[in-house]
Amino acid sequence: MVTAKARAVNGSKESFQATEITRRELDTNDVLIEIKFAGICHSDIHTAHGDWGEVNYPLVPGHEIAGIVTDVGEKVTKYKVGDRVGVGCMVDSCGDCKNCREGEEQYCLKGNVPTYAGVDKYGEPTQGGYSTHIVVVEDFVLSIPENIGLDEAAPLLCAGITTFSPLNHWNAGPGKKVAVVGLGGLGHMAVKIAHAMGADVTVLSQTLNKKEDGLQFGASSYYATSDPDTFTELAGTFDLIINTVSAKIDMNAYLSLLTLNGTLVNVGAPAEPLEINAFSLIPHRRSFAGSMIGGIRETQEMLNFCAEHKIAPSIEVISADEIDRAYERVMASDVKYRFVIDISTM
Repeated sequence: MVTAKARAVNGSKESFQATEITRRELDTNDVLIEIKFAGICHSDIHTAHGDWGEVNYPLVPGHEIAGIVTDVGEKVTKYKVGDRVGVGCMVDSCGDCKNCREGEEQYCLKGNVPTYAGVDKYGEPTQGGYSTHIVVVEDFVLSIPENIGLDEAAPLLCAGITTFSPLNHWNAGPGKKVAVVGLGGLGHMAVKIAHAMGADVTVLSQTLNKKEDGLQFGASSYYATSDPDTFTELAGTFDLIINTVSAKIDMNAYLSLLTLNGTLVNVGAPAEPLEINAFSLIPHRRSFAGSMIGGIRETQEMLNFCAEHKIAPSIEVISADEIDRAYERVMASDVKYRFVIDISTM
């Protein structure tokens, strides 16, 4: 059993504290990972603050994990000591249901095991990547390509796959007009990936403050949604809209921007319900959809795609003592564009 240094929160209004947690003894198919970097996701903040329901504190968040294999179980065949690996938002699933068999473990019909704030098959609470070590069954470990730095790889395990999956599923590519709502941790990855896929990308952000960045990331156009003329000018324009905003916005206004048969996909997860008028969908056969990360196979495909196209998130590396301040800055949209914790500072 490994004792890991960690940062945990003990209540919805509490700050992070240094602590120690234990990781289970290696089972036959387990991999022990020494974590080098862990990204900070908005989901971490929602969970730590109890926005999505009851939380079993103390909680160690973190599901954007990059590190090095330091030990493996006796039946492990996919990884060896020294391999560069990552762990995303889930660490197990039933493996038997229809969705798991099709490589869509994120939609496991029995419920996948989240990297933190879940319960594993041994009946123990899962704790995440704000820690020095983690033990994960090999089938839920990803290989990080050599040309992606571990610090840059970490956010790909959530922000990368969360945006890659819907762009991939709804066939973003040449000839498709794609809009990205919000240019934050998720949004900036959506722009980079959609552009690499060959789509014509537009950013829809509240202001024009990040316009220069958006165009540099690959967007061909950038509009301020605080300007009512934006919705008039762009009405009926887009084949696909990826909404990355984790707050309640006027979904009907954004649905009006879809062309015939267009789809708006929500990947941001606000705590409040979103209101949809049926007549925002019916007249133009528009669709409103959701998407949650990707399966393990698709996540590896995303990592390989990013390596091939030299796509990396824009990050700010922080120490473990800066997590609380980083949360405040994320809530204030004061990050360009993803915080990554240097775990060596634990």
